[in-house]
Amino acid sequence: MTATVVGPEVSESFPAIGTTATVVVTDGAALRTAVAMLRAELDELDRSCSRFRVDSEIRGVERRAGAAVPVGDTLALHLDAALRAASLTDGLLDPTVGTCMDALGYDRDIADVADSDTAAAPVPAPGWWRVGWNVTDRTVLVPRGTGIDLGSTAKALAADRSAAAIADRTGCGVLVSLGGDVAVAGPPPATGWRIRIGEDHAARGPGPVVAIASGGLATSGTTRRRWRRGDLRCHHIVDPRTGLPTAGGWRTVSVAARTCLEANTAATAAIVAGHEGCHWLSQANLPARLVADDGQLVVLGGWPADLDAR
Repeated sequence: MTATVVGPEVSESFPAIGTTATVVVTDGAALRTAVAMLRAELDELDRSCSRFRVDSEIRGVERRAGAAVPVGDTLALHLDAALRAASLTDGLLDPTVGTCMDALGYDRDIADVADSDTAAAPVPAPGWWRVGWNVTDRTVLVPRGTGIDLGSTAKALAADRSAAAIADRTGCGVLVSLGGDVAVAGPPPATGWRIRIGEDHAARGPGPVVAIASGGLATSGTTRRRWRRGDLRCHHIVDPRTGLPTAGGWRTVSVAARTCLEANTAATAAIVAGHEGCHWLSQANLPARLVADDGQLVVLGGWPADLDAR
């Protein structure tokens, strides 16, 4: 999913955490500092939260399943965010979905996941409420046999944290994009941050353009990160209730919200909710753009029609 900045601002992109990281600043003199700060944030995120690194902190917690394990600052922030998102969405987002991902063969970086003729045996998520998170003591107990996946909320929260920190350090306007997750901070450009929406963050091309001056914008979708297990066509958004890739009718959902974390939570929950996604977003009163599997477009909450697509 793409979120391409349209404007004269200065930017730099690089591969990180399995996606493309981009930082954009309104003051070219701040770019070097901005890139260094974003790289540092993402390196720490990877060390703390990656389920693909055997030496990450979260993998260490899983190896001590059944015991309350103290965690560091970064992992504590992301665990708390993921469990709050699970509570707010009634489990449509569930960090124990890592168990489901492993069962479907997504147990390594997506670049290393290959199609297989061997059928998968999907399993439902064990359930986020089974994770024992003590926010006061900063200890977490992961049940045995449970895999934790913080990828969705962690990426969005990292965008929020990085944009805010860079703006605070440099005093200029900042946009951080991590795949389809965008956060902005500091004084925006005169016409706002103009962002082209699409379904592939690695592709360039036409698409509708929207502008935001603050907060965040996130696009979740099923068109990338795809593989096959036997006759099952898999992608990276899984319904925790079934352990199967979502098949509810939406291929892409974009949402604007107060933060990128809130936008990502809503966009991903809408895809998992399927046909109830529109109702879910309407109740949340968030601007949203939904693209059905057949290409039908639905806009909600004041999201503009695609009049600027080109």
